[in-house]
Amino acid sequence: MEFLKIIITSAGSVTALFLMTKLIGNKQMNQLNLFDYINGITIGSIGAELAITTEKDFWKPLTALIIYALATFFINLIASKSIKLRRFLEGKSIILMENSKLFPEHFKKSKIDLNEFLTLCRVAGYFDISQIDTAVIEPNGRISFLPVEKNRPLTPQDMELSPAQSKIVKTIIIDGKVMPDNLRLAGYDINYLKARLKEQKLTEKEVFLGTCDSSGSFTFYKYETAKHKNDPFQ
Repeated sequence: MEFLKIIITSAGSVTALFLMTKLIGNKQMNQLNLFDYINGITIGSIGAELAITTEKDFWKPLTALIIYALATFFINLIASKSIKLRRFLEGKSIILMENSKLFPEHFKKSKIDLNEFLTLCRVAGYFDISQIDTAVIEPNGRISFLPVEKNRPLTPQDMELSPAQSKIVKTIIIDGKVMPDNLRLAGYDINYLKARLKEQKLTEKEVFLGTCDSSGSFTFYKYETAKHKNDPFQ
């Protein structure tokens, strides 16, 4: 009888965890921010306790599981609307290397040492860091690399052209909100941005993502409705 109860509560635990995961949203491990990671461990621990609890106390861990899942869901929902909260929860990208120069203070801030950095460079295929122009550690802990232009893969256009060094594309608009610091860093003001938006018959509120490259070219991605409701690859 006791064994049967464990089977029933285990099945209930798996079902509850599945439903909570569907509510929160499924992410790969390398996409989890610190908040999601901690809540994932906590919810998993409660789920394990739920599987072996007695029938009488079954509702206690289940209630805790639901509260944690709902809290995670609503905090992530608010974070998707608030850039400041999102940066607090997920962190910021940090430039470790730019123009082939390393920034030791950024290494300390990122809590990554030089040996670990060199290892990650080799994993990415760069055994000589002089081949790297820019390295950025992302909020998920991964490092993105921008190679020196002469070391990037050859394209047919390169056969006749001498391309200038690519630089970081600056994010100007996120979720309909202008990033004034990034706009100034790109060398433009709000009036110039509005003029570029007007050319495409847009306002900043209609832009999901807006970027500006080193040549001063602006690219705007509008809010679009997804055409594929199902998985197009299965």
